[in-house]
Amino acid sequence: MNERQRQVLAAIVEEYTKTAIPVGSQLLIERYGFDVSSATLRNDMLALEKAGYLYQPHTSAGRIPTDEGFRFYVEEVMPDEALSVAEQKRLQKELLSLRAKHARLGRSTAKLLSALSGNLAVTGIADRQELYDFGMKELLENPEFRELDELCRMVEALDSLDEKFDLILREVADGGTKIFIGKENPIAEISNCSMMVAPYETEEGKGILAIIGPKRMQYARNKSLLEHMKKLLGSSLAIAIIIHPML
Repeated sequence: MNERQRQVLAAIVEEYTKTAIPVGSQLLIERYGFDVSSATLRNDMLALEKAGYLYQPHTSAGRIPTDEGFRFYVEEVMPDEALSVAEQKRLQKELLSLRAKHARLGRSTAKLLSALSGNLAVTGIADRQELYDFGMKELLENPEFRELDELCRMVEALDSLDEKFDLILREVADGGTKIFIGKENPIAEISNCSMMVAPYETEEGKGILAIIGPKRMQYARNKSLLEHMKKLLGSSLAIAIIIHPML
């Protein structure tokens, strides 16, 4: 992959993340300032497709990143993205308020994560095997769930997510943050999604923070959200999962 092809792949990932629409060469020129012809960009896109980083859903359509394309972006291109100061303060304020009120932290944390991510959030306690969720409506409004079969499969998988609790914990047993994209997902029933998992440990035991979202999810932002929440939870043992679909 040469430098321009690398830039083309990054632009397609970023554009597709925002729109969920296949990306064409003319759009890349108009929005991303490539100083080459459409024909040259189409050749680059074809090369990326042959290498397994892109695919074309229809003959006349633009390209969509594959699992491998998203993986390359996450590992080689994705910049760090810190939460804004306002967002950090909001998280801290909300969690402190919940603790002061002796609120049910699991359910309340799910609601907070859902509000900040725009996705379905699920929280749970590892030693109690308890799960809480919030934001299903936002999840089901995404275009990925226009097909009834896909909708039913996703809902069924989420209903039995508590059965996968131990599996998620095992995936991060080495203590590192991991991102599973598409078919890499250890939960086969949602292999059309990506999952980001960050483990942590307190005096109460082991916990994890995770985000399940679309391949076109905002990886950098969600990673920052998880890691900041991980710090703020501090002494709380929890699993937090943010869920969102992918094409």
